[in-house]
Amino acid sequence: MDHEKQRLNYVLFLVAGAGLVNVARAMTLSFLAIKLQQSFGLGPAMIGVLLGIGPLVGAVAAPLAGSLSDKVGRKTVLTLTLLSMALAMVGMGIAETVLAFCLAQIVAAVAIAINEPVSRALMSDVCPEPMRLKYFSWRYTAINFGFAVGPLIGIAAGAASTTLFIVSGIVYALFALALHLLKVPLHRPAAVTIGAPKISVLQSIRTAIRDPRLAFFVGGGTLLVAVHGQWSATLAPYLAGNIAGGVEIFAYIVSINGVVVLLGNPFARRFIERAGALNALVIGCLLFLAGELGFLASGGLWGLAISMAVFTIGEILVVPSEYMLVDGIANDHNRGSYFGAHSFSTVGNFIGPTLGGLMLGAFGGPGMFLLFAAFAAASAILFAIGTRMPPPRASAALTPATASGDMAGPHLRGLYA
Repeated sequence: MDHEKQRLNYVLFLVAGAGLVNVARAMTLSFLAIKLQQSFGLGPAMIGVLLGIGPLVGAVAAPLAGSLSDKVGRKTVLTLTLLSMALAMVGMGIAETVLAFCLAQIVAAVAIAINEPVSRALMSDVCPEPMRLKYFSWRYTAINFGFAVGPLIGIAAGAASTTLFIVSGIVYALFALALHLLKVPLHRPAAVTIGAPKISVLQSIRTAIRDPRLAFFVGGGTLLVAVHGQWSATLAPYLAGNIAGGVEIFAYIVSINGVVVLLGNPFARRFIERAGALNALVIGCLLFLAGELGFLASGGLWGLAISMAVFTIGEILVVPSEYMLVDGIANDHNRGSYFGAHSFSTVGNFIGPTLGGLMLGAFGGPGMFLLFAAFAAASAILFAIGTRMPPPRASAALTPATASGDMAGPHLRGLYA
């Protein structure tokens, strides 16, 4: 019982840490597009490309980092990632040229891309399986608490000011130190630990990418990330250039996003438990589509606020559901590899700003918002197909499909019938 309490306390530590570092992230990185537009005079297409390069590199690095965490430990990889993020934040704060600023931003984006799958895998390692949806949901709430509070701090202290970046760097460094000092209370059944196959990092990556279910999840996840992963990078230039008082409205919109998550997440979690991860994800995709059409039709704060609320409800359904679908096809031996391979979907953080920026520059708001609406619809189709695919035969020893029904988890049990 004491060990169980230790595990849950450690999960709560990870949840609280996620909230804290995302306050630091939101009060700085939320305003990168506006800073590049106003301070350096860049257009929407160039802003989209520059903000998309880092996530593109991160999408390649994350699968390697996820598999590496299976070998050397999640804590080691996370600590180094958080320290890199701290240095990148300080670098952006003191940068005086576009090149220096963008190089630091790329390092930060890569660190974020690596941090997400490895931290999710660590939470799955420590948290008892029946409670994972609950704590994944809490973690997502904590992250969005950061995005509710962070932008308001950013506006109050001066958007993208040097001081904010340095303070953010200190926050990341302190969390890295705390993570390094605390022992991870892992729990692995003896039969699983003894029977763990010894495979290389590259072999574990190959095992993950050969799973047809994961392939469709990655494809659908890529489109989802393109829609919601960096919506601020495309919505901010649109509002600043097309709506009166667009910069101030954007800050309110970002906070509305965070507030709706905080209020709606408990209800979303219960809905996911009742409806199932796939059904909740499909409904979330439809709400994304409705939100994008709402942005297109809105010309002021109230219309944009309502559209953002709809969009955000889709987000709080989609994100935990996607995590649970991936967790349900992974096991203790390959969880880092599966979450790492799935994190290749963060390439959507490049596709979204780049294609969105190009469409905004060429066709204005209608081209950009209709593109994202189409992405949301296509993503729902890919996830629906993926859940109906069989597990890979060649890697049966490394997947939970050949284990008992209990190992698959209640959120996926019966999904493939």
